[in-house]
Amino acid sequence: MFELDKWQEIFANIAKNRLRTFLTGFSVAWGIFMLIVLLGAGTGLENGVKNQFNRDAVNSVWLNAGKTSVAYQGYQPGRDIKFTNEDYELVNKNYDRAEHASARMHMWEISIISFGSKYGNFNVKGVHPGMVYPEKINLTKGRFINEKDIQECRKVACIGRKMVEELFVGIDPIGHEININGIMFKVVGLFFDDGGDQDNRRAYVPVTTAQRAFTGNTRIDQIVLSINENDIDNSEAITQELRALLAAKHHYDPNDKKAVFVWNNLTEYRKIIGLISGINIFIWIIGIGTLIAGIVGVSNIMMIVVKERTVEIGIRKALGATPWSVVSLILQESVFITSLFGYVGMMLGIFLLEAFKKYVPDSDFFRKPEVDLSIALYAMLLLIIAGLLAGFLPARKAASVQPIDALRGE
Repeated sequence: MFELDKWQEIFANIAKNRLRTFLTGFSVAWGIFMLIVLLGAGTGLENGVKNQFNRDAVNSVWLNAGKTSVAYQGYQPGRDIKFTNEDYELVNKNYDRAEHASARMHMWEISIISFGSKYGNFNVKGVHPGMVYPEKINLTKGRFINEKDIQECRKVACIGRKMVEELFVGIDPIGHEININGIMFKVVGLFFDDGGDQDNRRAYVPVTTAQRAFTGNTRIDQIVLSINENDIDNSEAITQELRALLAAKHHYDPNDKKAVFVWNNLTEYRKIIGLISGINIFIWIIGIGTLIAGIVGVSNIMMIVVKERTVEIGIRKALGATPWSVVSLILQESVFITSLFGYVGMMLGIFLLEAFKKYVPDSDFFRKPEVDLSIALYAMLLLIIAGLLAGFLPARKAASVQPIDALRGE
């Protein structure tokens, strides 16, 4: 019954000062709303970046031939470095840290691939069997390029999901032939790539076949490899070793990073994740700062409430009310206002994130903004603690009121 009286008194006080209570509670709601939205945005950014890196294996290293920028052992700067099959063999056979390796040959000049009367704009890559690992190719039917295809220069192809959808409507592509620049290639496999539509508009063919059929030389554009899991922590050292290995063959300064561009997926991934972690910490600082501003507002209002009710509190104490009963009344009202408006702000933040996730399409760098349930629960716990802190000083002031002083002040 006593607790019911307390709640009636709290509601009566709120009803008496509706605007003041609303403005005070709004600052709390806005603080938790901004915290939830900012955390969700941070998660969306993190998901987008992870999606970008998930297109390829995180433990992959990509080597691209470039142009020398410094003189070395009598060679002038500005010399083009050109990869051939020999460079691929050098890395594949003499570098035991490479778990899976492949050369990759881009055929940008070939864009039209046809089947029967249907044709489309796609791209063709000449590769080795090891490409399936660093590229994270998911076979859905058939097989990928194998060693026999490489050795015998077979005219076979493994094609992506988008090519299947556009050229083979209602037809199983396996065993059929596609026309690539006037040469027929037999489809031996189908794949799906998590990287997106562009990566699924590809046809992978044996690199030796591509060289013989389309270029007539042994040039390649990239050397791609995946690192053994036991060597992941040494990925930066591995990058330096690969530079030195190729520098010795092509006679350029091993420290000349423009001669051969090395993209270490793991190193770059760690850099970006570290940056995002810093952004998330900054978000927490901004969000909590905004929330603290609201809590200070609640504390100030509760001080005003105590001042307005000084006589009432003095009469209560004169009639035998204990200090704790006075303190608990102030704390209860403070926690109620903070929790109620905080909960509303939190739910509005979650609603906004869910609406954004549902109606706004994902982009390459921002995907699925959301807040983990545990974060929401921690935020609610933070609100309750904040409400207690906001009411603590006003409650102490109320408890220290002496009945005679209160009545004399009146």
